[in-house]
Amino acid sequence: MQNRLPVRLLAMVTGLLATSCAWAYPIAGVEPWHRPKGAPVIKEVHKDAAWYRQALHGIQPPYPASFRFLEDQGNWHTPFNRPGMLPPYDLRGWHTGR
Repeated sequence: MQNRLPVRLLAMVTGLLATSCAWAYPIAGVEPWHRPKGAPVIKEVHKDAAWYRQALHGIQPPYPASFRFLEDQGNWHTPFNRPGMLPPYDLRGWHTGR
């Protein structure tokens, strides 16, 4: 049977690092369903032609009806309108300049 000390040591160090890093981030609150007083509020979402051009990159018109979700897309993160995986998985041509 091989000596498992290096594996156990690595697991222990990883656990300690993860635990120590977790305390570096503030806790959002004990009532996450309430917005804190003074928190920024998004009042409008500006989607101009450049935003739609970016969101529809690599998709040829006529656009399928399934892309109407873009009308409801707000200012939250979505991986849909950003470059993702490299070829051969880059179906929309983000990395090939298409």
